[in-house]
Amino acid sequence: MRKLLTLALTLLFILPAAGQTRSGSGSVRDRLIGAWRLVSSEEPGPDGKLLTAATVGTIMYTRDGHMAVQIQSADQSARSAAGPIQYAQGGYEAYFGTYTVDEKSGTVTHHVEGALVKTLVGKQLTRVYTFSGRRLILHSSRQDEHWRVTWEHY
Repeated sequence: MRKLLTLALTLLFILPAAGQTRSGSGSVRDRLIGAWRLVSSEEPGPDGKLLTAATVGTIMYTRDGHMAVQIQSADQSARSAAGPIQYAQGGYEAYFGTYTVDEKSGTVTHHVEGALVKTLVGKQLTRVYTFSGRRLILHSSRQDEHWRVTWEHY
């Protein structure tokens, strides 16, 4: 049973769609599918310049349009809100839901169904995406948020 579950998860999250590669062919949605590990997280410092935060995390996108993200700050006293929206509590950020891609605007929108921070439930979190090799760079589409996260495909 465990081997069957492992195989199912591999097929759902890791393998690219038939005939697609991660390096650039296929739709943006095809390229997003799978599990990504957090490479870096940058937030504005007191002077407004982006500073790298000590974090670990994962984000996953499925073929059927679901997503989930979890990020843990190494600093347990990390601020709960790095901008106008509170995403984390006690240095931990977690939410899940569905997603849609708008290739014309270069965005992916996370439709939050459940979250550690309850005020996120029901929100539409739009992220601007950029691909660089095996990496996915996301930042907010909001003008008042200046963070950036970089993910790498497992």
